[in-house]
Parts: sequence; structure tokens; C-alpha cells
Amino acid sequence: MIVRPRPHWLRLLFVWRGSLLLRILPQLALVVLLASAVTLSHGELADRKITLTATPFTLIGIALAIFLAFRNNASYDRYWEARKLWGVLLIESRALARQLLTLPKQAPEHTHAAIDLIIASVVALRQQLREENKPAELAGWMSAAEFARLQAARAKPSFILLLLGERLRALREAGALSDWLLPPLEAHIDALSAAIGGCERIAGTPLPFAYSVILHRTVYMFCALLPFGLVDSIGAMTPLMVGFVAYTFFALEAIGEEIEEPFGTSANDLPLDALSRGIELNLRELRGETDLPLPPQPIDFILR
Repeated sequence: MIVRPRPHWLRLLFVWRGSLLLRILPQLALVVLLASAVTLSHGELADRKITLTATPFTLIGIALAIFLAFRNNASYDRYWEARKLWGVLLIESRALARQLLTLPKQAPEHTHAAIDLIIASVVALRQQLREENKPAELAGWMSAAEFARLQAARAKPSFILLLLGERLRALREAGALSDWLLPPLEAHIDALSAAIGGCERIAGTPLPFAYSVILHRTVYMFCALLPFGLVDSIGAMTPLMVGFVAYTFFALEAIGEEIEEPFGTSANDLPLDALSRGIELNLRELRGETDLPLPPQPIDFILR
């Protein structure tokens, strides 16, 4: 994810990184070449004049803009919900760690192990959402026996919460956790489980494919036919205007596709590495660790 202070308006015109221009450049160049060919031939195709007025493009353009807005709103809703769920993970993790660290009678070996498992659940969720397989990242946050049990689990974040519940049972058996303190801790684990489930729902339920198909086809047909509707009225300016319209529609379609899956690694996706690492450092600081590195920031001040 790129988060940067808003640059000067002139520099903003030439920003490449995160602008999706590189992604849509081939099809944009193809449309401009087509518009140039139509302009040079004065709208003739196989010795036949293709006459189109601006009226159908006006009607279709309005409908297409509304449809693009709907598609992008749906994609942004998924993106923003995903960010809120990761905010819940941060809040609930800190609250659970704080309550564990302030138990009337602590059993430090179980308390610190429970906090390690909270961190492990976040790391496992990040790996699951990005379809990563990095067992070494998880091995250091749990015992060898727990790690061996984890290998057989398909939903590793949820299984780690089960291990966390077992740690709470160990605290209870050690006399560090009374019956009336257990429900509030379990409530935080339930909230973590709900946030994990919400992320899994977003990752496993894309927008209906039909939306992407009809939008993609309509955008390309619109941009391919547009030169025939403009060449008689604006002449040599046709490639420029077609390129501008195509850039707008192609970019809107591309950004909708990109943020529809907010857990990826593209420039406009959520910074899961920074978010999970930030939660880890937060919890380690709460339990008294010092000389920790600064939390990573998803900020890029370099305009490319």
C-alpha cells in the first residue's frame, strides 16, 4: 500500500507508482493507435464510411460511468471492511494481552505463551490471506508440541485460537485465572475469531464474475467504437480525446479489480506485513520488552 503526503499538483500529474498507468498502458496504446488509424482513414472501413453520431456514446457513457461507480463502490466496501477487521484484530489483541498481564495471580510462563499465540494467530492469518507457506514464521511463537499439532490444521488462525483457549485453561488450573475473569477473556478471543472469519469471507467471496465480464466488454467496445463517433466532428484531435476517455475508463476498471482483493501485494492493497508486524511489536512492548524496532509504516515518500 502507498500512503504519501499529497504532492504538488504538477508532480501529481506525473506520478507513476500506484497510478495503474503501467498496467493499462498496452490496451491504452492499442486504442490510441486504432483512433489514429480511424482519423487517417476519415472513418472509412473497407471503403465504407462508418457514420456514428455522439448520441449513442453519450447514453452509453452515462450508463457505463454509473456501472463503473457501482463496481468501484462495491470493491471499496470490501477494501474498507478488510481494513476495519484488521483494526479489530489490533484492538482485541491489545485488550486481551493487557488483561492477561494484569491478572491478580500471574503464571508468567502461561501468560507470555498466551501472548505469543495471539501474535501467531495474526501472522497465520496474514499467511493464509496471501496464500503463503512460511512455517518458520510461526514456529517461534509456540511450543514444539503446539507447532506439531498446527501442521495438520487447515484453518491455522482458528486452530491457534484453540491453542490460546487451552492456555487460558492452563492459567485457570494454575490458579492465576478465576471463574469470573474467564468470560471477559473468552469474549476477546471470540472477537478475534469473528475478525478472522470476516477476513476469510472477503478472501473467499469475490464479486460475481458476471459484473467483471459485462463491464470489461462494454468498456472495450465503447473505446473501440468511439473514434468513429468523434472523427467527423473533431478530426485530428480524435486520438487525443479517445486516449483521455479510454484512460479514465480503463483506470477505473483496473482500480476496481485491484482493491476487490484487498489482501494482495499490489501497490493499492492493504499493507498486511506492516499491520501484522505492528501488532506483534505492540504486544511485545506491553509485556515489557525493550529495544524494539519502530513499527513499520506503509508510507512511501518517493514518487516514481
